[in-house]
Amino acid sequence: MAIITISREMGTGAYQIAKDVAKKLKYDLIDGLKIAELAPHYGLTHDIFQRVDEKPPVYLTTEDRILAAYLSTIELILLESVKKGNVIVYGRGGQDLLKGMHNVVRVKFVAPFDERVEKFAEREWIDPDLARELIRKSDHQRGGFIHFYFDRDWRNPLDYDVVVNTSRLSPGAIVESIVAAAKDPKLKEADVESEEILDNLILCKKIEAELLKSGMIESTHFKIDAHGGEVFLSGHVHTEEEKEKAIKIIGDIGGVQQVNETLQVVSYSPYKE
Repeated sequence: MAIITISREMGTGAYQIAKDVAKKLKYDLIDGLKIAELAPHYGLTHDIFQRVDEKPPVYLTTEDRILAAYLSTIELILLESVKKGNVIVYGRGGQDLLKGMHNVVRVKFVAPFDERVEKFAEREWIDPDLARELIRKSDHQRGGFIHFYFDRDWRNPLDYDVVVNTSRLSPGAIVESIVAAAKDPKLKEADVESEEILDNLILCKKIEAELLKSGMIESTHFKIDAHGGEVFLSGHVHTEEEKEKAIKIIGDIGGVQQVNETLQVVSYSPYKE
């Protein structure tokens, strides 16, 4: 069956519905709790996970790039969890990470702002004014993360297969509609092709994380593609030494069989006040 990705506005009740869908389909729910559970196996502590989860990175300093490497590692956890099959990816740009795969049901949960505030305040036993502020900030943070990191407007309905207004339908009806979508035979037809795409995405993410973690690569202005163990680099670096280091790091990663590059060396010195 299909992979399901969940995008949600805060206060829509999406989490409980996602849990119910997972139970109905016997899927694993890959959410913050599950990622935090798996994180230590990838060298991430709880504090690091909380610091970078769903937050757009910057790449200005070595420390910035290390934080970006942690985010890439979280994405690698997601991708390798998807590889096991029968999963729901909850938030974290799941549908963008799986771009190009055609066996994915992309679900978005929405509801009117005031109704979300009311439900969230009741659920958390907090003042409505505080709930309003938390939801406003959450909307900006999640939308900003998707816009900055994936260059996509998360409000565009055409980026989703199912958009659910939780104020209009009962949870049971929503669960059944998502389950039905996941069982669509058309999505099953894309499984083989999507498995190959996923393998390539995983390898690219491993490369990205290793380059960022190395602390030796100053530039991040190049593109990484992979096809069956063959890696293609394009774009530019700042020095010949940087290019050689990048190629060496990539060549040492498991699964990489060959590195092809068309990198241009562009001399650059950052302006300092």
